Amino acid sequence: MLTISKRGAIQPFLAMDVLAKANVMAADGADIVHMEVGQPGAPAPRPVLEAAQKALQDGRIGYTDAMGILPLRTRIAEHYHERYGVSVSPERVAVTTGSSAGFNLAFLALFEAGDRIILPSPGYPAYRNILAALGLEVVEVETRAEDRWCLTAEAIREAHREAPVKGVLIASPANPSGTIMEADALRSVIETCEELGIWFISDEIYHGLEYSFKAETALSISPNVVIINSFSKYYCMTGWRIGWMILPDKAKRSVECLGQSLYISAPMLSQVAAIAAFDASEELEAIKAGYARNRALLMSALPKIGMGDFMPMDGAFYAYCDVSKLTNESMEFANRCLQEAKVAITPGADFDTARGHHFVRLSFAGTEGDVAEAIKRLGRWIA
Repeated sequence: MLTISKRGAIQPFLAMDVLAKANVMAADGADIVHMEVGQPGAPAPRPVLEAAQKALQDGRIGYTDAMGILPLRTRIAEHYHERYGVSVSPERVAVTTGSSAGFNLAFLALFEAGDRIILPSPGYPAYRNILAALGLEVVEVETRAEDRWCLTAEAIREAHREAPVKGVLIASPANPSGTIMEADALRSVIETCEELGIWFISDEIYHGLEYSFKAETALSISPNVVIINSFSKYYCMTGWRIGWMILPDKAKRSVECLGQSLYISAPMLSQVAAIAAFDASEELEAIKAGYARNRALLMSALPKIGMGDFMPMDGAFYAYCDVSKLTNESMEFANRCLQEAKVAITPGADFDTARGHHFVRLSFAGTEGDVAEAIKRLGRWIA
């Protein structure tokens, strides 16, 4: 009898399930406001589109080196000096097929099957699902309000005492909350990982999208961390599937060899276009200003409609709301919200297997008109 492998028996990515349902309804004529997927409402900036058009006109689009074209790797390295004052060699940069490929490459290069990897909860569900598919043990550590919903060094030590931990993965700004780790807290976690011989992976895909204070790159604390970033969020290039890694020297060759066989290379067209993204700061900052206005609107309106208990919205473009006064089952709540209010939101069960049934995530990456309409519909529906 033919069977599906245990590696393939992972949990669904509920945000994508909600999106699929919303798209079916929209195809049938429903007017849906999308707040379920973390996708910028704006297109890629004009310099990116112009660079892509020129590349298409100039000739053949083919394979590149597995680590990416040198002009893009060099420009990414320069970005770290410009934004953070950190020196990075282009040789340490790996261009990936979106940040998703970066996670696959990092997990395969750094860990053996059965290794224990700490994830703070709530957190991005694809981490958990990819790790499980690769035969790695996920150690979900529940975060607390008194720690600003961030993982602590003490929690890492406690988990490591129970059984050796081989990796820690943190996103700052975080998904689903948008919360940013303060610099001292991040330093404490990284130094603890280095002391205990634990790999630290820093998901920095929401860098650039900060409102309360600036997010710190883990590279400013240690050269031994693995950085994963993407052009999807701040640079509005989700469908271009282009991201990058900054690697310690000892991990470079392993990532290169894995990339050669798994992906060959990131799309050449996207690589060429991505170089121009760094020259679009004026356009991108205008888009970010729109997110900031959406954030301010939600922070003001959500308490008025009974959804005012949310985690610190320091960055990214999410509000992660405690709706326990309204529901004990976030998936049912999200389904009803879609069907009855025509607003697509993501159930917290996607991000936290223990407490997520009391939470929902709202993305405010869309237009200001969309966010205002969503608030109006949610207010009427909840009332």
